[in-house]
Amino acid sequence: MRAMILAAGRGERMRPLTDTTPKPLLKVGGKPLIVWHLERLAKAGFKEIVINHAHLGEQIESILGSGAQWGVSIVYSPEKIALETAGGIANALHLLTKDGYESEPFLVVNGDIYTEIDFGQIKTALQPNIEVHLVLVNNPPQHPQGDFSIKEGMLKNAGEQMLTFSGVGVYHPDLFADIVKGESAKLAPLLRKSIDNLRATAQYYQGVWHDIGTPERLQQIDEKLLKHV
Repeated sequence: MRAMILAAGRGERMRPLTDTTPKPLLKVGGKPLIVWHLERLAKAGFKEIVINHAHLGEQIESILGSGAQWGVSIVYSPEKIALETAGGIANALHLLTKDGYESEPFLVVNGDIYTEIDFGQIKTALQPNIEVHLVLVNNPPQHPQGDFSIKEGMLKNAGEQMLTFSGVGVYHPDLFADIVKGESAKLAPLLRKSIDNLRATAQYYQGVWHDIGTPERLQQIDEKLLKHV
């Protein structure tokens, strides 16, 4: 299975930090956010990783290089303008599905989160006839309404306990079949359609997860991690 790290966002709420540094390269606990992902993906057995980028993307390529220092092989998917989540994945689909991987699912993780989710545990989460498997977390203060719910392992658009999408999911390539390469597209409509077709599952993760959406939250998680170094 291959993995993709989404790293093309502009990070408007993180300005002025992101005026000169791509959001995934901002450091917490002494390392760029994206390096934490690379280390955990490598530990989980992932060898081939695709990273998309747009804003200041040359910095990402310069710092991460081939990925050899983490024991992985990185291939980049540059975007002239950020294509949103689904658009970015569709634009990189040829990198995720080549060399015999045409019908293989792949893992995707947002580059602007910090989490200790065990990527190895969800590698085999996608069941037959299912095209989406999301990891959901407790609603953070900045997103109290949540996004989805879970009922008997199935992802639902509504429910008694609404949870937040963590930014970690496993997808089948078929989910992105109708998106034109190079066009901007949001992920949510694809997820809602998959839910309606009963082709989406989910799991509830209650461990460490942080959405690094503001400089204040960046500083908080940075201080928390440095205390445990």
